[in-house]
Amino acid sequence: MVVRIRLARFGCRNRPFYRLMAADSRSPRDGKHLEVLGYYNPLPGKDGGKRMGLKFDRVKYWLSVGAQPTDPVERILFRAGILPPPPMLAMAHKGGPRDRQLIDPMTGHPLDIYGLTIVDDPNAPDGENGASIEKTA
Repeated sequence: MVVRIRLARFGCRNRPFYRLMAADSRSPRDGKHLEVLGYYNPLPGKDGGKRMGLKFDRVKYWLSVGAQPTDPVERILFRAGILPPPPMLAMAHKGGPRDRQLIDPMTGHPLDIYGLTIVDDPNAPDGENGASIEKTA
């Protein structure tokens, strides 16, 4: 049995409200679940922010036993600080093929992997980290 951590939709039309659930991957979206792990309200509140609440210890438990989060849940857990940033790929245009260029999750801009410079370790002796050793005569 593969356990997924996913969102179950509640609320009425045009006013969605989601619960974070641990459920069997074969069960329907709003069907049988194993445990409720939190909630997520995407509609802005009076302060203008989206609201979410998580049971951190239970989410960490389910992740430790091998539960797989869905993509939206992975983004929510990243914002909560439980998971590292998910890999993001840039799209050339809507509905088109995806580029294989990684996106920085904090800024949304493409990462320039080729423009990165590797800094030599200042604590390593000369010659160990690819630096050339100059000989003096």
